[in-house]
Amino acid sequence: MPCGPWPVVVTLGDPGGIGPEVTLKALHVLGDAAPPLLVGSLDALRQHATRLGYDPARFVATTAPFGAQTGDVPVLDVTGGASFKVDWGRATEEGGRVSMLAVEAATRLCLSGEANAMVTAPISKEAIALAGHDVPGHTEFIARLCGVEHPLMLLVADLPSGTSLRVGLVTVHVPLRRVADLVTKDAIQARLRTMEEALRQDFGIDRPRIAVLGLNPHAGDGGVLGDEEIATIRPALELARTAGINAHGPFPADGFFATDVAAFDGVLAMYHDQGLAPFKALGFDRGVNVTCGLPIVRTSPDHGTAYGIAGQGRADAGSMIAACRLASGIAQIRTEAP
Repeated sequence: MPCGPWPVVVTLGDPGGIGPEVTLKALHVLGDAAPPLLVGSLDALRQHATRLGYDPARFVATTAPFGAQTGDVPVLDVTGGASFKVDWGRATEEGGRVSMLAVEAATRLCLSGEANAMVTAPISKEAIALAGHDVPGHTEFIARLCGVEHPLMLLVADLPSGTSLRVGLVTVHVPLRRVADLVTKDAIQARLRTMEEALRQDFGIDRPRIAVLGLNPHAGDGGVLGDEEIATIRPALELARTAGINAHGPFPADGFFATDVAAFDGVLAMYHDQGLAPFKALGFDRGVNVTCGLPIVRTSPDHGTAYGIAGQGRADAGSMIAACRLASGIAQIRTEAP
């Protein structure tokens, strides 16, 4: 067992979703010679383990990251040892409360240096709202705890073709009707700076090439279908290039992922579905969400709670496995950096 900072802490996500299941399956594949510290409800985790045919007694409570015995999988139980009724496949106030307690605890372990990286299993936005939280998801909550105003959501997947797909977003969890107002020159430049730094620092790319998508159909078609490309996006790219960022575009989003993506180290999309719909179509079972611009390492699988299959043993753990491996890899790169 480690005697220094814990390599990776994993939050279990919504107890009624597939988060505990994919975490357990990931541990089974990755091995447990040096298991991560799990954070959440120990009782809920044991119920998931029982349904999957794993020995629930192997998961033991620890009050500090270094308190587990060899051979056990340590769990930082944010409920204080309380019993937990798992409502399989449902968003509940208690599920949201436990989910966010786990995220907060894991974030603080990373900020204090007691852990090197964190991986977050899926939560329910409905459940965390029921629990009284005013944030739309993990990214915004963790950023607030870290004192970061504008983090970058970067989706990462290694495709069978050999292409490394990395897609970042200018706007994230906002209604579509607000997107155009939020796509500003400052926002684009800020996300480009964060993406460029992350590609260099966390992925080892010396001078990353970044493609930037347009906002409108056909990237505005010369202003006929909207002028944001002319008035906002192109000027932002010119300023970014002046600052030394190797940015290109704006490219029409509809055909980009079929024709041009392999030529770039990263892609900056203007809004959530513009980037995530093609990303998930190409790399859903291996995609990882990386939050860039934080002082800590944070990854997560690129899927949700999947309430419809919760507790049935049917969840694919591929994305969680990739998230754990990437978190560990980024943490190692940062540790070895001069």
